[in-house]
Amino acid sequence: MVMSLGLAPIAVGDLKGYTQWVDQPTLPDTTLDLGSRGEPSLELLEEVDPDLIIATYGYGLVAGDFERFAPTYGLPLYAEKTAPYLQARRETQRLGERLGREREAETLLFRTERTIDQSRMQLADHKATPLCLFTFFDDRHLRIYGTGSLLQDVMDRLDLRNAWNGETSEWGISTVGVEQLATVGDARLVCLEPIMPHAVRMIRRSSLWQNLPAVRAHPIATIPTLWPFGGLDVAARFASLLADKLVSV
Repeated sequence: MVMSLGLAPIAVGDLKGYTQWVDQPTLPDTTLDLGSRGEPSLELLEEVDPDLIIATYGYGLVAGDFERFAPTYGLPLYAEKTAPYLQARRETQRLGERLGREREAETLLFRTERTIDQSRMQLADHKATPLCLFTFFDDRHLRIYGTGSLLQDVMDRLDLRNAWNGETSEWGISTVGVEQLATVGDARLVCLEPIMPHAVRMIRRSSLWQNLPAVRAHPIATIPTLWPFGGLDVAARFASLLADKLVSV
């Protein structure tokens, strides 16, 4: 979210994980890795002498542990009952005010809405088949995105139907066995990359997978890497990538 407002952080937690699971926006080569997101290096944090420390507190991190290094700023995206997309809009404006980037925040809000509107028009003739959106957890389990997720909020704005109506966690996901995909019938499967090698092997070899109604009905569609728990930059990118993928098949 900081990057989407035109600022580059000097250091982040889990730089390797960001590269693998988030990808965009691309962090500068000069970005320092603070180590684990759940247990960043306090020694390195003291050395870089930051002006502000931004984090989602309450998931293993406590703001009080970092206040001796710099002012702290909490960025809740799933911490309240507000739908993730509306929460992302609100937090974008709040972060913009804190960083002195109000104009950039308003531009991001406008650009995101415009991208979603354009994607919805692009999909006007491709809305009949419901979708099932997921990530491979391992070769036997999936994380399916449904009610309460940012991606579901975007799908709603694109007038797309989600074939999955199972119970979801506070993050808007259901972690289920691969066999549960049988419950979505012949919905189109949409998988977020990256797809780990063990999952690729399962797709190629598993008779269970090959005989799922959804697999037999449509080729699986893949979406390039994006962080499904992110902010408006993710929402816009997801809408655009999904529209391009569905229109091209």
